[in-house]
Amino acid sequence: MAQSRRLAKLGTYLRPHWQDTALGIIALFSVNGLGVYIPLLIRSGVDTLSTTFSLNQVIRYAVIIISLSSAMWMMRMASRIWIFGVGRQVEFELKQRIFQHLLKLEPAYFTTNTPGDLISRATSDVENIRRLLGFAVLSLANTLFAYALTVPVMLSISVDLTLASLAVYPFMFLLVYLFSDRLRQQQAAVQEQLSDMSELIQEDISGISLIKIYAQEENERQAFQKKNQDLLTANLILARTRNTLFPLIGGLANISSLIIIWLGTMRISSDSLPVGDFLALLIYVERLVFPTALLGFTITAYQRGEVSIDRLESILSVTPKIQDPPDAIHLAANTIKGEVTAKNLSYTYPGANIPALNDINLTIAPGELVAIVGAIGAGKSTLANTLPRLLDIKAGQLFLDGLDITKIALNDLRRAIAYVPQDSFLFSTTIQNNIRYGDPVRKQENVVTVARLAQMEAEINNFPQQYETIVGERGITLSGGQRQRTALARAMLIDAPVLILDDALSSVDNQTATQILRNLSSGTQQKTVIFITHQLSAAATADRIMVMDKGEIVQIGKHTELVEQPGLYKKLWSQHQVQELLK
Repeated sequence: MAQSRRLAKLGTYLRPHWQDTALGIIALFSVNGLGVYIPLLIRSGVDTLSTTFSLNQVIRYAVIIISLSSAMWMMRMASRIWIFGVGRQVEFELKQRIFQHLLKLEPAYFTTNTPGDLISRATSDVENIRRLLGFAVLSLANTLFAYALTVPVMLSISVDLTLASLAVYPFMFLLVYLFSDRLRQQQAAVQEQLSDMSELIQEDISGISLIKIYAQEENERQAFQKKNQDLLTANLILARTRNTLFPLIGGLANISSLIIIWLGTMRISSDSLPVGDFLALLIYVERLVFPTALLGFTITAYQRGEVSIDRLESILSVTPKIQDPPDAIHLAANTIKGEVTAKNLSYTYPGANIPALNDINLTIAPGELVAIVGAIGAGKSTLANTLPRLLDIKAGQLFLDGLDITKIALNDLRRAIAYVPQDSFLFSTTIQNNIRYGDPVRKQENVVTVARLAQMEAEINNFPQQYETIVGERGITLSGGQRQRTALARAMLIDAPVLILDDALSSVDNQTATQILRNLSSGTQQKTVIFITHQLSAAATADRIMVMDKGEIVQIGKHTELVEQPGLYKKLWSQHQVQELLK
């Protein structure tokens, strides 16, 4: 069942390139056809020259054989170009499919599937499939044609000698059958160990600063040594199996040549076998030795490809949980007012028992700046992630301008929402490119304007390359506050009707954060701002404050109202004042 499924997948990979595949196989068939004809020509020449020797005849046969051999070489090269080219095309298409598919998957998928493993599948496993569709297909087709065309001709020359020489081949195929499962399992183990090591390398490179801060270089070295040793062990086990199987296959294939030489010379001495027939049989057996000996490498490529097909399809078969409904509503950004409404909004993370959001009800008016505060783990970030549908919420709970967000086309919904998450991720490119990531063709003056509103312009101008400064991987050359303000400028540039700041000013001082909020209120009256923060001084300037605790909204009101009411906000404000006095 699994075998037929894999073969079906191979068929789908090859189907768009059936013409090149067919041309390559036809060329291989022609190569093998000439390979069968040339020994017959040699037989004819030997028989003719043994009775009447003529130099002209020798030259004639030599020219014909050289010409046919040259034609064989050209057709063999053409078959390789066509078939290996198909492998390269499939490799390109699979990488495109995997990347495009990963872009469709929800963020939760990447919390359970590590980047190192996904990178390994998109590179190493795709490479194995390329080899399967290039080398393995060519080798298998060549072996099939070699046997199908050569054996009948051998039988026509001498049935008993042919059967004697091929008597060892059933043992060869039995060996292949006995070793196939073991090879597949060992190859799967190698690829899993390679994925684990890739994952460790990726994590350590991303967290190199943390490793150095905690002086954990030795522990990480030992962890890598363990992964590397596991990979080495898996490779050695696989190599031991291959080094047992392949010489056995090659040895059995060469025994057939010895049988022909042994029995053939006896027949020649008894005048029951012409020398030409003996030479033809010997050449035919030699023709079968190479594809048969290559069968071991072909099996390895096939086993690797089988494992890789399963590993790739495990990604491609995942259906995105968050996607457009069949009757998705399309919205133009300039028609969205920015009203946000939640009705009994609840959400529980997969595998959790306690809901992260529990029966949330709220309404945020267009153009309103609302601060959401609360202790760590209160559900603030979860609430922020529901609006752009980064989480898979149920229908009928969250609305934008009265429209259920699960019914709105994802691209339209996300264009209407600018979101600055806690982790201010920056790409390893210039500050300018990072700011205009959401709209790459925006003019420089627009970039400067939003940098000014985000209180980042002065610092950018102090950089040697100003807006052309490369920020490094994940923005490593910038401070935490600079990364956050650059990310804020990026969100402001797209001028979406709704702006969500999820603790996006935590590394910015209170004065700067307050000034940024004033800029948002005065410069973008039509923008709805949801400001999630622990900075109560900045939150106090919001139109309204919503206080969250254990997944619920427990208080709503203005700062002046909430500080007079007993409750969580008054307690948080008191703690904030004490912290300010201690600074």
